[in-house]
Amino acid sequence: MAAAVESFAERGYHATTTRDIATAAGMSPAALYVHFPAKSAVLFAISRSGHERTLAMVESIVAADPDPVTTMRTLVERFVAWHAKRHVVARVVQHELHALPPDDYDLVVDLRRRTERLVREVITRGVDAGAFTVPDVRTAARAVLSLGIDVARWYSPASKPSPAMLGRQYADLVLSMLGHRAG
Repeated sequence: MAAAVESFAERGYHATTTRDIATAAGMSPAALYVHFPAKSAVLFAISRSGHERTLAMVESIVAADPDPVTTMRTLVERFVAWHAKRHVVARVVQHELHALPPDDYDLVVDLRRRTERLVREVITRGVDAGAFTVPDVRTAARAVLSLGIDVARWYSPASKPSPAMLGRQYADLVLSMLGHRAG
């Protein structure tokens, strides 16, 4: 799977051949089919795993603290840092979805919707508590997630600041965007 991630990130899903993946993994093209029935199955395994891990991370953050401001800060810090630290796999997970077969695509989109639903719930709690002021919770949730996802598009090991610092900076921006006023 690591060889597939590198190949998909470098060439894109459609331009990557099973031979490219197998060669990068140090195996014959036929050996790849022992593990995956098709190139799309490799992409699905990568995408599903990335989305499941992200959902689990968001679920644990949301469950850990009832305060919507603290929850949103932690969520953005970790979500952004994850997309920076794992920018190569995150780029594949987030930007090659259109290549999945319909049933696999639907499963991954369901994971994305569940993640977005949790973010909407945190924002709604913040609005209800008077901590956030947003005109549209759904749009705000999508904006929060989009900011983090986009990090994978441009981040590299040479980028500054570090993933953790970037996460903190984005959290400050998101809280401001949500209308939170510290103090």
